[in-house]
Amino acid sequence: MRWPGAALALLLMGLAGCSTAAPAAQSPAAEPTTTSAATAPATEAPPPTQPAPAPSTPAVPAPVVVLDPGHNGGNAAHPEVVTAPVPDGAGGTKPCNTTGTATDAGFAEHAFNWDVALRVRDRLTAAGVAVVLTRQDDSGVGPCVDARGRLAGEVGASAFVGIHGDGAGAGGRGFHVITSSLDPAGAGVAAGSDALALSIRDAMTAVVPPGDYVGRNGLDSRPDLAGLNINAVPAVYVECGNMRNATDAALMSDPAGRAAVADRLATGVLAYLGR
Repeated sequence: MRWPGAALALLLMGLAGCSTAAPAAQSPAAEPTTTSAATAPATEAPPPTQPAPAPSTPAVPAPVVVLDPGHNGGNAAHPEVVTAPVPDGAGGTKPCNTTGTATDAGFAEHAFNWDVALRVRDRLTAAGVAVVLTRQDDSGVGPCVDARGRLAGEVGASAFVGIHGDGAGAGGRGFHVITSSLDPAGAGVAAGSDALALSIRDAMTAVVPPGDYVGRNGLDSRPDLAGLNINAVPAVYVECGNMRNATDAALMSDPAGRAAVADRLATGVLAYLGR
C-alpha cells in the first residue's frame, strides 16, 4: 500500500515518539564511610584507679620529764642569792637554794647530781622521752627551789624527779625517795607521786639498799620541800645515797657507781611512764 507522503511522515514521527529511551546512567552509590583503627580518633583511656590513702595515725607526742639536779656549782660563791627567801608552797618561805653536801673526800653533791642527771637524761632520751633540765650546767647559781618546782607544770611534764645526795650521819646508809605530805596539787597528782616513788624505789634497790636511817622501806614524805609542794605534776626527790657514809660515798664517787645509779633511776621513770 502506498502511503501518501504526508501520511508517511506522520507515521514515522509517531513511531519515533513510541520508542523506549535507554535508562540514564546511574551515579555509583556512595560507599559507606568506614574508619580504620589507624585513622580513628584516639579514645582517652580512663585514669588508673589510685588506691585509697591509708588513714593517717596522729603522732603521739613524747612524754616530758623534768630532771632537777639539786643545788649548783656556783651557789657557795653567791650567798646573797641562795639565802634570799622564796615561797615554800606551804604558806611560808625558805631559802632560794643551798650549797648541798659532800663526801669526806670532798666530792660535792652538786657535781654528783649533775653527772647523774646527764646520764639519766641520755637514757630517757634514747627511749623516746623528752627531757628538760632545771639547770643547764654545774657552774651557775640557783635557780631557786620554787622556780624549779614550777617548771614541770609550765612545760607540760608527766613527771618531775629531783636528784640529790644526802648528808646524814655517817652511820646511816642507803637511798630514799621523798614525796610531799601536803598533796598540794590534789589527790590525783598525789597518787601519781606515790606511784612514781614506788617505781623508782623498786628499781633503785638493785644498786643501793633502802635507807636504814630515815623513812620506811626507801620511802619518805615531808611538808617542807618547796620543789615538791609547788609542783603541779607527780614529783619526787631521790636521795640516791648518804654521801657521809663511807660505803655510799665510795659508790657515788665512782663513775661506774654513778652510771649504775642513773640506770636504775631511768628504769624506774620509764616503768612509771609505761615505756
